[in-house]
Amino acid sequence: MYKLDQSETPLFDALMEYVNRNTIPFHVPGHKKGNGIDEEFKNFMGENPFKIDVTVFKLVDSLHHPTGPIKRAQQLAADAYGSDAAFFSIHGTSGAIQTMIMSVVNSGDKIIIPRNVHKSVTAGIILSGAIPVYMQPELDKTIGIAHGVTSETVENTLKQNPDAKAVLIINPTYYGVAADIKKISDIVHNYDIPLIVDEAHGPHLGFNDNLPISAMQAGADMCSQSTHKIIGAMTQCSLLHVRSERIDIHKVQQVLSLLQTTSPSYVLMASLDCARRQIALHGKELLSKAIDLSSYARYKINNVPGFYCFGEEIVGNPGVVSLDPTKITITCRDLGITGYDLDMILSNKYHIQMELSDLYNILAVGSFGDTKENIDALINSLEEVSTEYYGRGTRKSDFLDMPSIPVQLKIPRDAFNSEKTPVLLKDSIGMISGEFLMAYPPGIPVLCPGEEITKEIVDYVQELKDTGLYVQGTEDPEVEYIKVVK
Repeated sequence: MYKLDQSETPLFDALMEYVNRNTIPFHVPGHKKGNGIDEEFKNFMGENPFKIDVTVFKLVDSLHHPTGPIKRAQQLAADAYGSDAAFFSIHGTSGAIQTMIMSVVNSGDKIIIPRNVHKSVTAGIILSGAIPVYMQPELDKTIGIAHGVTSETVENTLKQNPDAKAVLIINPTYYGVAADIKKISDIVHNYDIPLIVDEAHGPHLGFNDNLPISAMQAGADMCSQSTHKIIGAMTQCSLLHVRSERIDIHKVQQVLSLLQTTSPSYVLMASLDCARRQIALHGKELLSKAIDLSSYARYKINNVPGFYCFGEEIVGNPGVVSLDPTKITITCRDLGITGYDLDMILSNKYHIQMELSDLYNILAVGSFGDTKENIDALINSLEEVSTEYYGRGTRKSDFLDMPSIPVQLKIPRDAFNSEKTPVLLKDSIGMISGEFLMAYPPGIPVLCPGEEITKEIVDYVQELKDTGLYVQGTEDPEVEYIKVVK
């Protein structure tokens, strides 16, 4: 299966050699192997993390110009995931996504993206000066979330914008829903442009047959993965994978060097090195355990009055080709409370912290770090919440149909850099938005910087407020005012 020996951890081994040499440090960081660290912090952390918190020198290699153990560690990551090249991203998937965008589009180039992208995509578009062309993802009114974009949407958008330089999609979504990425890849490649994928929530795909297909397996040209989200790397650790047919690997390295710190954490990079070894060697059985526990949780929660966890029954709906079963979306609309309410109840009363909450749902992220004891604690807590709230409140209403995507009058970079002034939203019709405006659910921007504010949008926002739904994104928390381009 693998061409390289995936039991190797070249970077971690180099750091262990540094420690075992009892090297005397006259280099940064200034704590010098932990000798200068605050005592209370060191007592909690232990001494070992500080012993491998080093800087760039030959033994441990350089992230920006790797020739030794970091180069080998990245080659092992590429081998494990089936890419032509892999890069460590130490400022998370956000930085990797910005790198992907800046590697494929320049100022004035069109890039096709879903409307519900993460803010790092918008940041990459602002940094590159590119022109976004938006696709509307499929919306699920029952659950109150956005799924993937369909292959038909991608094809139609490309037909209308044959001059686009790249397509970006989110796959899988935060809630574990996967689109038909293989078909989308084929469609995009018919235009001889790259498909880049925000695979933040899919670093485990490809290591178990009961999970959706990964971006690299589907033929995508680049993908960014939050290696800390599901598998065993530390927070802030991500991987950027590249295929070389349509992507200049050297340019990707140059852009990464432009964006990443010149003082990356070797503790984080070592955790990436070891997490890759773990998933490559033991991913199938570890993920089978995680899937079994998550499936058990889904079954039990679906038998608690007032709760619903979607599963295989939604496969085949628009934008839903397969599901990642380790993502457990718990819908509480029938209890008459919001996801935010449920999130706070679980946190404050039961000391259970969820991944996220929205108006209708909470999200539990399953992984091979879970135990049946912890899963049962969640189930028991939800049973108590159900007893307290079921049948006593009014079911939350469906979200409203969104307005059409407005006309873009300025590219996001120009709108972001322009001088802006606040005006009453009701008086802003015809002006150019200088900030975001988002509706929850489904968490999709109604307005992005550079777009024309329409009467339809102003009326929609008022209707959302009247219905008790959430609007946010503007500096003004009450969304009475919006900043417009002066």
